[in-house]
Amino acid sequence: MANKQLCIGFHLSATWMKGHGWRHPDSGVERMDSIDYYIELAKLAENAKLDFLFRADYLYISPQMLGDSANYGSPDPTLMFAAIARETKRIGLVTTVSTTFNPPYVVARQLQSLHWLSNGRAGWNIVTSIEGAENFGDSPMPSPQARYARAKEFTDVVRRLWASFPREAIVVDRESGQFTDPDKVSAIHHSGEFYNVKGPLTMPAHQAGAIPLFQAGASDIGRDFASSIADAIFAAMPDLESGVELRGDLRRRAEGHGRSPDAVKVLPGLYFFLADTREEAQALFATANAHLSTERRHAALKSVLGLDLTACELNDRVTAEMLPDPNLPVRSRTHAELLRRFIANNEPTVAEVLARPEVVGSAHWVSVGTVEDVLGDILQRFEAGAIDGFIALPGGSERSMELFFEKLLPQLTERGLFRSEYAGSTLKEHLGI
Repeated sequence: MANKQLCIGFHLSATWMKGHGWRHPDSGVERMDSIDYYIELAKLAENAKLDFLFRADYLYISPQMLGDSANYGSPDPTLMFAAIARETKRIGLVTTVSTTFNPPYVVARQLQSLHWLSNGRAGWNIVTSIEGAENFGDSPMPSPQARYARAKEFTDVVRRLWASFPREAIVVDRESGQFTDPDKVSAIHHSGEFYNVKGPLTMPAHQAGAIPLFQAGASDIGRDFASSIADAIFAAMPDLESGVELRGDLRRRAEGHGRSPDAVKVLPGLYFFLADTREEAQALFATANAHLSTERRHAALKSVLGLDLTACELNDRVTAEMLPDPNLPVRSRTHAELLRRFIANNEPTVAEVLARPEVVGSAHWVSVGTVEDVLGDILQRFEAGAIDGFIALPGGSERSMELFFEKLLPQLTERGLFRSEYAGSTLKEHLGI
C-alpha cells in the first residue's frame, strides 16, 4: 500500500436522518426538498477534495420509504447532478441509471450530456434494479441472469454510441468552411438479443474522454460483470473478511477478462457514526436503529434470505442446516449470499443475525465511535487489502458529518492517504484512469 491513496466519494443523501434522527428539532429535515440543500453538501465535499459525489436511485416506492422514515422517494439523480454541475468545478458526479427499464440510446445521450454540462466529471453507476417492474409494464422482474445479460448488451451499446461521434470529428476549419468531418461519425448498426440501435449519437464525445463506469452487484454474476467493465464497484462489505475475499476475487476475475488486477477499485459504503465519545456514538447508532422493531427485522430477514426465524428465541443459534434453498428467489442475491456466508462461518444467534447490516440496512460497512476509532477501522481494512477507498455515509447526526470533514479527513491527509488538493479536474483524473 506504499504511496497509494484512498479514493473517497460522498453519498449525496441525508443519511444521518435515517431512523428517528429527522425528529430532532435541529435536524433541518424541512430543507430536504430543496436542491439548495444538496448543492451545499456538494460544495462541502468538493472543498474537502473528495473524488466524487454519488447518488442512488429507486424506480419504485417500497413500504420502508413511507411512514416514519424521512424520505422523499427518489428524485432523478441525473437531473440533480445537472443542477449541481453548474455550482461545482472539480468533484466527480456519479449518477445511477438502470439497464433494465431504460432505452440505451436515451441513457447514452443523457450521460454524455451530463459529461458535457460538468466538463468531464460524469460517472455512471450501472444497476440492473431488483424491483419496480410493475411501473414499466405487466411483465414480472426478469431473473438475475436475464437482467445481467441485458446489462451487458446495454452497456456495450452505450459505449459504442459514445464512440460513434468522436471528439476528433469536430474540425472547426473556418478557411475551408468545414465544421465536422462526416467520415469520422458513424452508425453502430447494433442488432442484438435485446436491442436494435442504429446510431450515431446526436452529440460528440467530451474531450475528457470516456465516462467512468461504476457497478454495485457483488453476487457471483454481478462480480463477473463488474470485473469485465467497471472502473469501480460499490461493494457490499459488512466485515473485513468479506472485503478481503471480494477484492481478491475481483482482481482475479479482472485478469481473467484481460484487464489489470488494479482496474477495478473496490469502494464499500462506510456508514459511520462519529461523536466526541464512544458513548455518544453508540447512542447515535442505537437511535438510528430504534425504529426497527424485532418484527420489522424478522420481515427484512425473510425478504433478504427467505429465512423465517420467528419461532426461535433470540439466543438460539442459527446454523447452515437451517438455511433455505439458495435458488429460491430473494430481493437481493448479493445480500443473501453475504448473509449465508456469515451464518455458515459463525453459527450466530438469532439476535446477532437480526442485527446484521444485511438485515437492518444495505450491507454497508458500519463503524461506530470517535474519530480515532473510525480512522482505525479505515486503516485496518486498507492495510489488509480489503478496500481501495470508500463512499462516506454519515450516520446519526449532522455532527457526525462535520467530524468526518473537519477531523477525520485531515488525519488521512496527514498520513499521506488522501490528497490535500486536486491534481486534475475530471473524474477520470481523480480515479487515476
